[in-house]
Amino acid sequence: MSDAIPLAPQRNHQWARPGGSVSDPYSWLINKDDPETIKYLEAENAYANHWFSPHAEQIEDLFQEIKSRIKEDDVAPPVQKGNWWYTTKTQTGQSYAIHTRGKTSETATDIIVLDENIEAEHHEYFAISTFDISTNEQFLAWSSDTDGSELYDLRIRDISSGKNLDDVVHQTSWGGTAWSLDDQWIFYVRPDDAMRPWQVWRHRIGTPESQDIKVFEETDERFFVGIDRTRSDEWIVIESSSRTSSEAWIIPASEPTMEPRCFTARQDNIEYSIDHWGDRFVVLSNKVGIDFAVMTTAEDDTTKWMDFIPHVAGDRIVQFDCFADHAVMQRWSKGQQIISVVSPSGDTLPISISNEPHEADLDSNPNFSTDGVRFTFQSLTTPASVAWYAIEQKSISILKQTEVPNADLTQYTSTRVWATADDGVLVPIDIAHHRSTPLDGTAPTLMYGYGSYEVSLPPWFSAARLSLLDRGWVWALVHPRGGGEMGRRWYDNGKLLNKRNTFTDTISCARHLVDAKISADNKLVIRGGSAGGLLVGACITIAPNVFAGAIAEVPFVDVVNTMSDPSLPLTVTEWEEWGDPRSEPFASYIASYSPYDNTIATAYPSLYVTAGLNDPRVSYHEPAKWVAKLRSVSPDTTVVFRCEMGAGHGGPSGRYERWRDEARALVFAITSVSK
Repeated sequence: MSDAIPLAPQRNHQWARPGGSVSDPYSWLINKDDPETIKYLEAENAYANHWFSPHAEQIEDLFQEIKSRIKEDDVAPPVQKGNWWYTTKTQTGQSYAIHTRGKTSETATDIIVLDENIEAEHHEYFAISTFDISTNEQFLAWSSDTDGSELYDLRIRDISSGKNLDDVVHQTSWGGTAWSLDDQWIFYVRPDDAMRPWQVWRHRIGTPESQDIKVFEETDERFFVGIDRTRSDEWIVIESSSRTSSEAWIIPASEPTMEPRCFTARQDNIEYSIDHWGDRFVVLSNKVGIDFAVMTTAEDDTTKWMDFIPHVAGDRIVQFDCFADHAVMQRWSKGQQIISVVSPSGDTLPISISNEPHEADLDSNPNFSTDGVRFTFQSLTTPASVAWYAIEQKSISILKQTEVPNADLTQYTSTRVWATADDGVLVPIDIAHHRSTPLDGTAPTLMYGYGSYEVSLPPWFSAARLSLLDRGWVWALVHPRGGGEMGRRWYDNGKLLNKRNTFTDTISCARHLVDAKISADNKLVIRGGSAGGLLVGACITIAPNVFAGAIAEVPFVDVVNTMSDPSLPLTVTEWEEWGDPRSEPFASYIASYSPYDNTIATAYPSLYVTAGLNDPRVSYHEPAKWVAKLRSVSPDTTVVFRCEMGAGHGGPSGRYERWRDEARALVFAITSVSK
């Protein structure tokens, strides 16, 4: 450990921008192979260890508290797929899940399909992407990443013997897999040099990777490629999507060597996705309205779409899954998820779940023929629950609610309030607190937000969060424009040349929490990760006096420079979200909020920043440069920076390490309001 505050060397570098040359003395940190880069990151980690050292006992107490509220030996409710029942279990002392199956629900833990703990041995980091059972249920296609780079090696396991076949496909992406109906072929997706999933390949079981056949390639750098099989199992679907348009290609699952057929040619600003339903396809698209509608089309002519579920402005349809005798639709309406059962004639029946703001999502429903729907729900005060909705009886039964030992959940409450943005728009905030915590302007508050990519954040339960609530904190989830909680226009009004709305909405939410005496005005901490880390960075540079502390996890903070460099991973695909700052008006607009560009000599909130050295989404150099600049221009600001040297975007992979990581973040939040 080192008590020396790291100061990164400055090297002269100039960026040419439309408005003129801009100095960037920390641009050298982008070079991971420069020994000085690793030296600086290690120095920051040593300083972070030093900073947290006096809080070691508090971190350990919180870690043990979190651990005590999580049932370490646990089993997920089994789900039937074909002739087998599948589940996952965790065991005390083991960091990863064990995947099992059995012939009945009661014996679902009998046969180990894959033990992630065994596969993770000797790896600092381990993550599963593909977990795909073959049609005949003899094989498992699975892929893993052992350094956080999101490059996955794909393997085929014979479940009966528990051994992998010789087949190995290296460096696949997270774009999905699909088995042929005869299980002789597995389709997978490869990334390009910019980590964009762009090619679909076909691998024949029992042959070397060198004999794999390229099936599809997407040359437009704005588009991501994914693959899946329809719920009916009859079609393999290749989907190529940008932020604003999409296109599907189909292959009969029974004829896997056929050339893909284009479903409907792409059009600018038209998005669609498909599923197969009996003798027709179902199309979810924004063609007739920005919040999407559902249409149908014949199998033999997929270019003619007919109305099925109409467009409703503000009610964004996000999912439509087909089953043999019904379909299930999910939509966002007024900031709330709604799951509905849809009949073949188009009749729609919402499932009534809870009166408080909550998450409602489809769970695993692998069987095409079924008389019900398995779904999950949770809220800020209700643990994650798996439920079954019997369609004919219109009844809900709880299969399992996550146990939370050592906690009386009746002592917590949650509600929704609305803040008024600068332009008069109402912005929802979900809050939770202990019933004994007075909302009189004295409570510290942790505020969490994201607000990009049309990602909607439903209220979720967290056992770790209870540790804050027990200490008199309020926890607030903000839903600024840029997310999708209030429909497509909510997203459109928080992207591109409207992006500043995301940050000013969040600042308005912070001020509302103080004005409404939900939070103390000097005890507000803001937290977010990735694009939510940008939210944190932009908010504290726009309004540094509003917050006492800030936690920015893998933050996207060097927006102008990253979006100006097409050689960096994913830059081109992001232009439809942020704009291309190589020309106006985006050059000036993005520069107006980019945290790295707007860091100046002023007093900022205490700041905890994280990064992952192998992160392919937000490169480690963005938070590293930001921290280096903060240390230079604002030396009195408390800045703690941790870079995971063997992980990527998601931080540590094992559950115990994640809990300890969370304990550190909570301690930092508590410390930042204790001045």
